[in-house]
Amino acid sequence: MNHRGIESLETPDYHGSLKKADELRQRTKKFAIRVVNLFRSLPRSPDAQTLGKQVLRSGTSVAANYRAVCRARSKPDFISKMGIVVEEADETVFWLEILTETGVVSTSKAADLLKEANELLAIFSASLRTAKRGLQ
Repeated sequence: MNHRGIESLETPDYHGSLKKADELRQRTKKFAIRVVNLFRSLPRSPDAQTLGKQVLRSGTSVAANYRAVCRARSKPDFISKMGIVVEEADETVFWLEILTETGVVSTSKAADLLKEANELLAIFSASLRTAKRGLQ
């Protein structure tokens, strides 16, 4: 921190944070693309399309809302936006489970995507907990 309380661009933590944020932006974008591809592969039955649209919406929302997190203007703004990312990631896990448990998608076909959704959920939940701890 400099004399004004602003983190310097030269600090290793700042550059490390930017790199991690960029890696997560790319990771969530790839996740969203995989969700789109899953949706495109679903049967055209009404139930598959209805469930598919739910996972399509929440899965792509994870990436879009994480980008908003990266533009947060304050810690409370970060916490608010990260809360949305956690909700969307959790909802995506739910819809992927429903797709597999109803037999619309085979467990083997959704396994990697579900694993990634759970990993992203864990990462974002931990980040949210850490940020909230700093406010107390």
